[in-house]
Amino acid sequence: MKKIAIALLAITALSVIIPAFYSAAAAEKITAGAEKTPAEKDGTGRPAAEVKADELGMMLPIWSVLPFAGILLSIALFPLLAPHFWHRHFPKVAAFWALVFAVPFVIAFRGKAVSEIAHIYIIDYIPFIILLWSLFTISGGIYVRGTLKGSPAVNTVILLIGTLLASWIGTTGASMLLIRPILRSNSWRKYKVHTVVFFIFLVSNVGGSLTPLGDPPLFLGFLHGVDFFWTLKILPHMCFVSGILLILYFIMDTVYYRKEDQSLMGTADPEPVKMLGWHNFIFLGGVVGGVLFSGLVKLGEVSIFGIHQNIENLVKDGILILMGILSLRTTSREVRKDNEFGWGPIQEVAYLFAGIFMTIIPALAILKAGEQGALAFIIKSTERPAHYFWASGGLSSFLDNAPTYLTFFNSAIGKFYSGMCEADAVKLLMTEKAAYLAAISAGAVFMGANTYIGNAPNFMVKSIAEESGVAMPSFFGYMFKYSIPILVVIFIITTFVFF
Repeated sequence: MKKIAIALLAITALSVIIPAFYSAAAAEKITAGAEKTPAEKDGTGRPAAEVKADELGMMLPIWSVLPFAGILLSIALFPLLAPHFWHRHFPKVAAFWALVFAVPFVIAFRGKAVSEIAHIYIIDYIPFIILLWSLFTISGGIYVRGTLKGSPAVNTVILLIGTLLASWIGTTGASMLLIRPILRSNSWRKYKVHTVVFFIFLVSNVGGSLTPLGDPPLFLGFLHGVDFFWTLKILPHMCFVSGILLILYFIMDTVYYRKEDQSLMGTADPEPVKMLGWHNFIFLGGVVGGVLFSGLVKLGEVSIFGIHQNIENLVKDGILILMGILSLRTTSREVRKDNEFGWGPIQEVAYLFAGIFMTIIPALAILKAGEQGALAFIIKSTERPAHYFWASGGLSSFLDNAPTYLTFFNSAIGKFYSGMCEADAVKLLMTEKAAYLAAISAGAVFMGANTYIGNAPNFMVKSIAEESGVAMPSFFGYMFKYSIPILVVIFIITTFVFF
């Protein structure tokens, strides 16, 4: 109780101090010069509470992203420095950082702040969690029974299958479908962390780059006019990156395999591989159909607490929930028990991403403001396809990759086809500037693997692996031991080859 009281006292103090800084920063930008914001044309120094929707990103100072940095550092450091505290109290930590941002933000910007918060939860967070929940629930009802001994060849084949499936049932669907079988097949092995890490690289990220069903950034592009099969143009890029990763993994796993105590493998007669709960693939197909439906059919809009939501998206969410419920009702408890199915991983993702989505609001608003926001130097520095690849990828490693993709997608349209209607501009972007669109798409999807928070399946896979007893590396351990020396080097090579 004492710690909670201290936290509430800190939030109260911040709610008094920070709004004044927000208001000062907003007033300074509104009155600083006519070339900076539309608000300055009327010569009024309006308070922050009266900031319009398109001005928020211009008003917010760079320090407004500190709570976002705080929750990221908490995710990175607490499991390493205070693991017991983190596993018991991570929802409270996420709520703390969310309130540190939300309370002063609402006091300073009032109605606009409430609208932004409602928007990100209604449009982004709730559909995001519904999609993850449905895929997690359905794939948890598919159990692969049989003897898979975790050899380098078997593991590499599983990674290859997952990489190929990810573009068609989503990176989340493919990850949840295959992470448990590969963990079981390697349960006897001492060296298996690298297998989970490469699983995140390939199945949870790179594999989802070929269709809009694979990863949310590409689905956003589809909604804005990019042809469904246009993303197949990234096939050479995906084959190049995934090919290197698969070869590298096979070599690495072979080295580790030779160090294993083979007597732990067991000598019982091998059991034929058999799939139980196969009917759940019908429900996975229903999820894919629901997502595809929401992109192809237009049914109008409804207002939810003042936020405009497309009816087809609500239908899609209803289909996804129905598919998850049907999976729970039609799959035997024995199958889920054998599959070691539990709600812990999806609960952890739901809690942490609830805080992340709240604190990410200023970062996304500033990015959307483009050259008039506090991160203008990033937008101005993107000139060539290679710049777009690293800018969209670098930010997607730490921010939500869907809005980051959309930011640079719109930036490219504004740079090359300013003033043209979006439909015509996107058609030209797909043809005349295809290299730029490919760079944005590949960067957003590929580099989500750089950190645990770059893509939602990363965190879910990590959580499931830890539940199975795998000592996964910390946030920074993952980066410095695996993603930076392996992925970043491959991405540098990819830049020279393709961009």
